[in-house]
Amino acid sequence: MVERNPLLDVISHAVMWLGVAIVAFPLYLAFVASSHTAQDIVQAPMPLLPGGNLWETYKTALFGGGDGAGSTAPVARMMWVSFVTAMVITVGKISISLLSAFAVVYFRFPFKMLCFWAIFVTLMLPVEVRIGPTYQVVSDLGMLNSYAGLTVPLIASATATFLFRQFFLTVPDELVEAARMDGAGPMRFFKDVLVPLSSTSIAALFVIQFIYGWNQYLWPLLATTSEDMYPVVIGIKRMIAGGDAANDWNIVMATAILAMLPPAFVVVLMQKWFVKGLVDTEK
Repeated sequence: MVERNPLLDVISHAVMWLGVAIVAFPLYLAFVASSHTAQDIVQAPMPLLPGGNLWETYKTALFGGGDGAGSTAPVARMMWVSFVTAMVITVGKISISLLSAFAVVYFRFPFKMLCFWAIFVTLMLPVEVRIGPTYQVVSDLGMLNSYAGLTVPLIASATATFLFRQFFLTVPDELVEAARMDGAGPMRFFKDVLVPLSSTSIAALFVIQFIYGWNQYLWPLLATTSEDMYPVVIGIKRMIAGGDAANDWNIVMATAILAMLPPAFVVVLMQKWFVKGLVDTEK
């Protein structure tokens, strides 16, 4: 039992607010930098209060027109590419994982366990390990600088397959028998019983996989050379070129702030389902 002590309450709140300040200070600096002109930022000391160039900076970042040494492509286009890529990867991973786990658990076919372990072993082959052959295949198929090239190599997930398999194994056999007695076929049982029961796990995986797809860096760095297909994470890298004075740091910081908004929105919007899905998975 923890005794209520006013002094401990004050100390715990002070530690909490100190932690929040440490985490939030770099974000505050990025926001302040995005509200000044590029010349104001490179002067010492850097301003610590917001300036009056906020709307002009974000407008230039979203629709292009900067004069920095690096890429000046519109960030709105980059965010659209990132959004489509993240959504295709997320929906694709969840759909393929649901179907593969359904097949492994509920169907009988030769070498079933061998197939499952073959899927599971791919956990030891992340994109970084197989990036050379993957790039060669995507290049030979003419999929560079395309949504297919950005998403198809990342669309399968052994982790999600394993999680859904473990959940399906906990579904009582009586449900299968009841569905069979009602005349439900395999796909109807999958659609009307398994998918609704997996809704919290799907929600938790949606959050994780959306952030994974949005933050992809290494693969898009190889698969895209055209500014029209830059995801926003790659866009930030392409904006930084030459020395500090040659970059529009206010636009770079505005792009960084904009790049954080969609993942943060998804986490806030689905926080309840995300936590519930993780807790149910632990059970």
